[in-house]
Amino acid sequence: MTFANVGTLGVAPGARDQVVSLLTRHNPDLQQAGCLLYEVGIAEEHPETVFVTELWTSAEAHRASLQLASVQALIAEAMPLLSGAMDGHRFEVIGSPLQ
Repeated sequence: MTFANVGTLGVAPGARDQVVSLLTRHNPDLQQAGCLLYEVGIAEEHPETVFVTELWTSAEAHRASLQLASVQALIAEAMPLLSGAMDGHRFEVIGSPLQ
């Protein structure tokens, strides 16, 4: 069953575009690890928030991806730009009217 992780990352004032740039950097390791979708977004009414929607083949694939060297390096690069405010939801996808 597909696993979804939908959340927000609080960013330091003025750092939103830099965080978006980091999160949208091409990383083929994610697809190889089981990532089906990784979308990054912004909303002008929330200038210090980055929205992320992820779909994975499983929760285990998502957890394992966090141990990849490329993901660890990205986390280390992004951490100084984050405010620490994070929110989100994780759930198993049941279905879609598009399939």
